[in-house]
Amino acid sequence: MATRRRYGDRCGVAHALDVLGERWALLIVRDLLLGPKRFTDIQTGLTGAGPNVLTTRLNALLAAGVVRKRTLPPPAGSRVYELTEWGAELEPIVIALGMWGARSPVLRPEGELRADSLMLSVLGALDPASAGPAGGVFEVHLGQDAFTVTVRDAVRVTRGQATGPLDATVHTDSNTLGALMAGEVDVASAITAGQVVLSGDEAAGRALLAAVSGIDVSVA
Repeated sequence: MATRRRYGDRCGVAHALDVLGERWALLIVRDLLLGPKRFTDIQTGLTGAGPNVLTTRLNALLAAGVVRKRTLPPPAGSRVYELTEWGAELEPIVIALGMWGARSPVLRPEGELRADSLMLSVLGALDPASAGPAGGVFEVHLGQDAFTVTVRDAVRVTRGQATGPLDATVHTDSNTLGALMAGEVDVASAITAGQVVLSGDEAAGRALLAAVSGIDVSVA
């Protein structure tokens, strides 16, 4: 990838920084980890990046083979950006980087935690054994954002609604999920207050929410 600044070092770390070291590049990758997005969706999640900067970063990631463009099948037909197979290998690296950053002795809790970041925190920190003996497939709706959480031997989180049978559906918002994950509110109280609405197997939905309670919301 052609960049304005290169390290001129054959080390893999240096090359990774050649590819991802420009401002916003790694956050674009973060926001594509759970599934494809349109340009406008990426821009909504990265409000500090102007459209010209975002276009430049996306073109560089395309040229590097980290990201590709695709047209969704009808009826959507939208042009989206998604990670390539090589780009998707960054998932554990980005999650580990987020967990490392969350332990910073100088971290200041400022800015908004968006839906994608919260769900990446779930992906990085949820222990499958804690979500009930059988796990399950869940839809988590955070306002207008929908995610599918699959808990089996491992945890998988993808953007969008499930394509198969569900064990439970959770309707809430980012603030409530963040409060649950931070241990600031308990599951029963959130349900009683109407901040969380469960459908399907309510016991399975409660088990999932109990499992994510106490997760560090600054992971991703």
